[in-house]
Amino acid sequence: MIRQLFLTSTATALLMGAAAAADLPRREPPPIFTPVPVFTWTGFYAGFNAGYAFDASSRSNAATIVNLPAGSPLVVGPLAPSQVVFGGRQSLDGFSGGGQIGYNYQFTPGSGFVIGFEADAQYVDFGRNRNRFLLTPDFAPAANIAFANPVGLAGLDFFGTVRGRLGYAWDRTLFYGTGGFAYGSGGGREFGLPNNSTDDFRTGWTAGGGLEYALSSDSWLNFFRSSAVTVKVEGLYVNLERNNRNNGLFAFNAATGATFLAPGFIARNNPIEFAVVRAGVNYKFGTY
Repeated sequence: MIRQLFLTSTATALLMGAAAAADLPRREPPPIFTPVPVFTWTGFYAGFNAGYAFDASSRSNAATIVNLPAGSPLVVGPLAPSQVVFGGRQSLDGFSGGGQIGYNYQFTPGSGFVIGFEADAQYVDFGRNRNRFLLTPDFAPAANIAFANPVGLAGLDFFGTVRGRLGYAWDRTLFYGTGGFAYGSGGGREFGLPNNSTDDFRTGWTAGGGLEYALSSDSWLNFFRSSAVTVKVEGLYVNLERNNRNNGLFAFNAATGATFLAPGFIARNNPIEFAVVRAGVNYKFGTY
């Protein structure tokens, strides 16, 4: 009897212990830690930009006046002296837009120094007002005669740069300086000037700086499924040498090709100087 009671008590205790153990929380394995990727600017990129360019020279904007003697074959009107007056604006202002490609290398992902290079090609709308002039009242240009500003104000169809970049990044924000080689061409044929063409190639240098910020790869701007999309604001100063072969020319005959030099004007080789302020978007390819 005693043995039967002992066995019954033991069985009951074991059943109660099992039930209590079932009520205890189960031990789960610790969650797997997945580190958040640290952004780096290292990688190739390509993009486009648009902005505005304007004159950055220190030259005087005074009007240019050419005096014509009485009976000049360049004009028709009374037999009296006359004048051709050209505006003093440099005409270096207008829309600028184009594209760029480049590569960055960041020494320490997250925050740190960034070096790189960039090349761009830009359309530019310069020289629209170059040849605006006024004649003495009651005078008009003679047949086939066209006038051109004798100081040789510049015009460009396009320009481009090849630059180095050096900056410092705080995670997705990059401040940088940039500088290097610049080139440009154009601004002749549309004015009808003889011995000039839109292939008048010029070279020089450029310097500037900017601010760039990286968006996430799932940004609505990421049309090309790149690893990141960056937006930037940039300013550049551009200095190009200028061919001086038409400086001093103020009139020509479109039918015969005859040219006329303005008295007292000599050929000068003033550089083309302008600044560009632009915004752009880049698509970065490579590491996160």
